[in-house]
Amino acid sequence: MGVGHDLPQKLGMTLVSAWQRRGVIATLLLPISLVYAALVFLRRWTYQSGLRKAKVLDRPVIVVGNAIAGGAGKTPTTVSIVLHLRSRGWKVGVVSRGYGRQSDDVRAVSAKDNVASVGDEPLLIARATDVPVYVGRDRHAAASALLMQHPDTQLLVCDDGLQHYALYRDIEVCVFDDRGVGNGWMLPAGPLREPWPRKALQAVGQDDARLLVLHTGLHKRLPGFSAERSLDRHAVDRHGAKIEIATLRQPLLALAGIARPEAFFSSLTAMGIALDKSLPLPDHFDFQSLNADLLQGYQVLCTEKDAAKLWEIWPDALAVPLIQTQESAFWVALDGLVDDVRRTKLSSTHGHQTA
Repeated sequence: MGVGHDLPQKLGMTLVSAWQRRGVIATLLLPISLVYAALVFLRRWTYQSGLRKAKVLDRPVIVVGNAIAGGAGKTPTTVSIVLHLRSRGWKVGVVSRGYGRQSDDVRAVSAKDNVASVGDEPLLIARATDVPVYVGRDRHAAASALLMQHPDTQLLVCDDGLQHYALYRDIEVCVFDDRGVGNGWMLPAGPLREPWPRKALQAVGQDDARLLVLHTGLHKRLPGFSAERSLDRHAVDRHGAKIEIATLRQPLLALAGIARPEAFFSSLTAMGIALDKSLPLPDHFDFQSLNADLLQGYQVLCTEKDAAKLWEIWPDALAVPLIQTQESAFWVALDGLVDDVRRTKLSSTHGHQTA
């Protein structure tokens, strides 16, 4: 990996650090944030005024997303929600934009697909949940295609899309990590994609009574539910075999192409894993451009999100699964909202009842 990759990574880390306080860098960027905020409010107004209309589906839609830029854990949250709903007996489908893939068309995601076709996060969800997953820039079109092929689907979960107002939502789950809202400013002076606390946009289905806030940090300004994340002590090879990390041979190299690579590295060291080298990479990194010589002589550990791409150039890499556990009160609240929304939709003359 050369300077071309190092520079964006360093700039990104500098910006993320600046977002935690209202210092010099953040203050200098504040005028641009005011322009960004104006565009956000203008876009919201187009829906509130009726110039644009959100597209409604006849199944309950749960949108999982972030109010802050960068990964806050929405994909592991999506996976845990889908698995929970399945455990209750619901037939669930997932839609996603498929960020980073090479096309914008609507398509189903197979566990055997490659990342270039469907995106890394949808592929991870498909492999982890074994439910129908469809991708498309137009989430409504993706959901419609999913329902056409899987008409018995009872609930739809949208991975990302909190600010994708074109899709009407019935329930929202907003995920924060230990950064909270940072300095409270909007992009690029701060991490917020939208003002927080936000004003719900009823025209797209936003309702504070149906918004669940989930966070892994203890923030008094962020009332909501907590979740704990930890790495599995067993890594997985490309064939699905599990290997206890503590038994791995040295030297060990950990790499991560996620929004916050250091979180992966620190979690490994917290488990008592002695890393000989760590390699932070940009989020959604294209591993085809990685200099494989950097990995020579190491047992390589990576995140689940990176695994599918990395295995194409380094088949011996091991993926370390992330385990997320929500407090029981979150599931009680989610189940209550799901039951309420399903009753409402099924009683509607436009509802679609399933067995």
